[in-house]
Amino acid sequence: MKLLFDARYIRTDYHDGISRYTTELANALARQTPSVIFIVSNKTQLRFLPRGSKHIMLHSVTSWREPLSALWLNRYKPDVVVSPLQTIGSVGRKFKLVLTLHDLIYYKHRTPPPQFNPAIRALWRIYYMTYIPQRITLNHADLVVTVSETSKKEIIKTKLTKRPIVVVPNAARDLVELLDEPVEQTHEKPRNLIYMGSFIPYKNVETLIRALEFIPDHTLHLLSRIRPKRQQELLDIAPPRAKIVFHNGVTDTEYAELLADTAIMVSASKAEGYGLPLAEAVAMGVPAVVTDMEIFHEVAEGGALYADPDDPSDFATKIKSLDSLKKRDALVEAGIKHIAKFNWDESAKALLEAINKL
Repeated sequence: MKLLFDARYIRTDYHDGISRYTTELANALARQTPSVIFIVSNKTQLRFLPRGSKHIMLHSVTSWREPLSALWLNRYKPDVVVSPLQTIGSVGRKFKLVLTLHDLIYYKHRTPPPQFNPAIRALWRIYYMTYIPQRITLNHADLVVTVSETSKKEIIKTKLTKRPIVVVPNAARDLVELLDEPVEQTHEKPRNLIYMGSFIPYKNVETLIRALEFIPDHTLHLLSRIRPKRQQELLDIAPPRAKIVFHNGVTDTEYAELLADTAIMVSASKAEGYGLPLAEAVAMGVPAVVTDMEIFHEVAEGGALYADPDDPSDFATKIKSLDSLKKRDALVEAGIKHIAKFNWDESAKALLEAINKL
């Protein structure tokens, strides 16, 4: 079988969720099937793939040529093409096509990623005004992949596709390998609150900031890059004397070190396709307080405490309860046991099994 995997979603500056998923799944797939051929649009992307990987060059995913991608790929005579997103063109294809739909977030929250140009942002909003374009797109594939059971339920509920749906789960990176020693809970009470993620409205960072009113001895660390205007908007709602640190981007090692420093991972997000920062924290042995919603329960199960995203005091109460070493230990133990079910090699196996059925 000649298998092509679309690696054009790998970012070469810093990973977002799609970039991380693409990178990790690509590497796991190469371990299972060394003959896989990667599609890249920038040779710098090869640095994130196994050394010596076979590859072909194609235009960028934001090119006007993207709807016609299949016509360029036909010349390589692939049996199957796997895309870690659903935007690759299928017109005129002569191969089996696997598309990935991570979640349905943008049907409720239509704000497009800020890095896209105005034309693409406009098309983005139009695309998500109705389910029809998505149904047409997914039904032009042979197989649809999604990253969680929660997302699969939503795809089925909204009747987005007639094609088979397979879950190829996201998984946590091993951040512990970036540390000098593993994370251990101590009698020292955690006072660092770690948020990793964007600052778009549905991420609801406002609740985390307002919670500081009830826990003034805690420091909220906001790790991701942020635009100055958005930073000021968040500072404007901060309670007096609130301790907030805007890191404006961190390396993987810095990220791991912050989580390991008497910390609690926090998220008041109102929508997620998976919740990778939660998975990473739980896998490290770091307690978490997150929104009480189905996807977070799927990812962490007993490895987190769950709070009302519209109630800052509820978040603060759950955070304060983790002053108890006994409670933290129980949380960490349950989380590590649960998160072990998610790993990239198993995800790659699930994908290959589904492909072979095609």
